[in-house]
Amino acid sequence: MRFLPGLICLLPLLSPLAHAELIDDVNDRGELRIALEANTPPFNFKKDDRLEGFEVDLGQLLASELDVRADFVVTDANDLLTGVETGKYDIAINHLSETPALADRFDFSEPYIHTSGQLLAQKDGPPHSILLVQSLAEEKPKVAPAVSLAIPFQKGNPAFHASLENALQRIKADGRLEALEKKWFEADSGVPTKP
Repeated sequence: MRFLPGLICLLPLLSPLAHAELIDDVNDRGELRIALEANTPPFNFKKDDRLEGFEVDLGQLLASELDVRADFVVTDANDLLTGVETGKYDIAINHLSETPALADRFDFSEPYIHTSGQLLAQKDGPPHSILLVQSLAEEKPKVAPAVSLAIPFQKGNPAFHASLENALQRIKADGRLEALEKKWFEADSGVPTKP
């Protein structure tokens, strides 16, 4: 009976329900599964059946920095966050802002962009899903508070969190993120991306 405490400590490690780190799953698959809605230019949208936009380019850069392939999955608001929470998708890059309700369910990257816009709760989606909608159609957009957009992923994955943060920091540090902002926001729409 002396070995019983040691065995009890090992049981969680031997259990098939033991939690595997998300970064290991991503590396084993060789791909980062990225959920998005593909319906909000210039963030993410389809053009001639091809995904384009700021967040599509960012997803490609992040996957490249993680040394895996980007696998974009177009989904709807009802599946987007639920899919990330259940592990169907690794991350969502869909102009989401961290809210207290979402912070209870997900871990988030540091913000990848600070932008101004109008926050609208999606009518058909879950009430906690807050999306950013740019006021691009107005001649003189209303001044809106700055919004920080970040990337949600499953809670309890510190190695994945560190890997994602490191990748994002490298993209920021070498100017690639700023180049994407200019390409998709400033140059094409005149919308400022800094608070």
